[in-house]
Amino acid sequence: MAMAVKGENLVVTKLKLERMLSMKGGKGETSYLKNSQAQARHARAMLHFLEATLSAMKLPLLEDGGTFAVADLGCSCGTNTLFLMGIIVEHVPERVTDKRSPAYNGGRVFVHGASADTAAAYKQQFQADLASFLRARAVEMKVGGVMFLVCLGRTSIDPADQGGAGFLFGAHFQDAWNDLVEEGLLESEKRDSFNIPVYAACLREFKEVVEAEGSFSINKLQVVKGGSPLVVNHPEDASEVGRALANSCRSVAGVLVEAHIGERLSEELFGRLELRAARHARELMEQMQFFHIVASLSPSLPSHPAS
Repeated sequence: MAMAVKGENLVVTKLKLERMLSMKGGKGETSYLKNSQAQARHARAMLHFLEATLSAMKLPLLEDGGTFAVADLGCSCGTNTLFLMGIIVEHVPERVTDKRSPAYNGGRVFVHGASADTAAAYKQQFQADLASFLRARAVEMKVGGVMFLVCLGRTSIDPADQGGAGFLFGAHFQDAWNDLVEEGLLESEKRDSFNIPVYAACLREFKEVVEAEGSFSINKLQVVKGGSPLVVNHPEDASEVGRALANSCRSVAGVLVEAHIGERLSEELFGRLELRAARHARELMEQMQFFHIVASLSPSLPSHPAS
């Protein structure tokens, strides 16, 4: 039976009260969505307080669970809540784009060849993401099941040496961004606020996350040579090689690039990448090599207290 809340002139069920004590939903002229611009301005005015608070926080370590919870305890609906949540998330999982952070990846758009602090930030993000992925998959697994997992890997122990991914998103792609900046087509800050969200882990890094997260045990784990991502019919044709690299890069990051700098500049960027890659066609065909981590994982058996 629904509970009733009584006042001098009001008797409503608890369910109705919960629905009443919230902002007006929908997208109509009288909705909160259409009438909350002032609140949005107020929220933006106090962002520096929020960011200062976030900067002073000690984030949870992976071995302690790695969970960072964010809650909005207001009663509104619409975009303001999403805006503030976005600010919190970007300020915390985005250290590589914060000029105040030692992990700031200024002048670069990828971890390959970056500073130790930037590489550590990328590595930590990889660890958190893989741990979250494993926890989610563990809920879905049946007893006796096995998960076969393949992900981008590297052979170097240095996280700033991304191997094949470094060839794809490193030197020539980076130089193409620099071309746009030097030609005045793009502000340097716009370049510096973009980072490719790709990380090739080494075997030890992958193993450490699996063992620390604890949902799975490792049956088999190894690095496999995956070959070159460049598929060309005439490897001696420099223009074809350049086009293949630009297309390969664009297939992975094109949507992100276009969202960041727009369609016109995206076309300019990948056009320059194609030309630069063509000038290094032989090097790319000889040295560009991808590796993958291949893992066979089984759900860990739940521990039982001794009788």
